[in-house]
Amino acid sequence: MKIALITDDGQTISQHFGRAPYYLVVTIEEGKEVQREMRDKLGHYQFASQETGVHDPNERHGFDPGSHDKHTSMAQTIADCKAINCGGMGAGAYESMRQLNIQPVLTDLREIDAAIQVYLAGSLQDRTDLLH
Repeated sequence: MKIALITDDGQTISQHFGRAPYYLVVTIEEGKEVQREMRDKLGHYQFASQETGVHDPNERHGFDPGSHDKHTSMAQTIADCKAINCGGMGAGAYESMRQLNIQPVLTDLREIDAAIQVYLAGSLQDRTDLLH
């Protein structure tokens, strides 16, 4: 099993899914970490020049088809992962990850090593109050 953690530096969990430049992908076998690798991640900076189009005012931000396409592009790099841990993300990105069968888990933990241990113990709580 592989899990991805959103990071700026490989040591701490970023507070914003869309802005962080990397995924730290951790491979778990028999309940233990066996490998780590940094992967580049698309984000807001790469999409800044793309036109977002007109949004239906009754539609929640980040839930339109264009946003889902961006979220899908961002997730291609971690399509082999079961879960993604981050400090915060938009509700549209959260739902897009779920639709792509990657379980988003929002956490207030900042240290990657600590978050991995809590995740492996099965007690990492999904802090959906960190959605924006």
